[in-house]
Amino acid sequence: MPKERYRNIAAAYLVLVKDSKVFLQRRCNTGYEDGNYGMPAGHVEEKESFTGCVIREIKEEIGIDLKSEDLKVVHVMHRYGGEKNERVDVFFTAEKYGGEITNMELHKCDELSWHDLDNLPENIIPYIKKAIENVKNKVFYSEFGWQK
Repeated sequence: MPKERYRNIAAAYLVLVKDSKVFLQRRCNTGYEDGNYGMPAGHVEEKESFTGCVIREIKEEIGIDLKSEDLKVVHVMHRYGGEKNERVDVFFTAEKYGGEITNMELHKCDELSWHDLDNLPENIIPYIKKAIENVKNKVFYSEFGWQK
């Protein structure tokens, strides 16, 4: 019987930047990083691609429509969050989208806002801050949370 392979948790994120500002949402009532800013994102589901995930999650969270041809991968992060919590995060950007940004998950998010890329809020999730810095500096791959 073959040994079952270890699996990482996969997630896709949208890095929206406009006029040197990045779009963030403040989490609430989730039990994870509540009160802190993150990006619209979600976990990849079974038989779903990263692209499919970001399109689905962004529609669910902020109500805009993305097309795969308008998406560009700008960063990949391999993240360690503790035992049985290793993650692969893919960060996309899109210069075009349809619809208006709307908070579709009021029960999980209490604020949508744009923040200066050079003056991020103090209460930003640390790996999100690092991902934004990496995107700004055109660093395509990083690792976060691993012991050195």
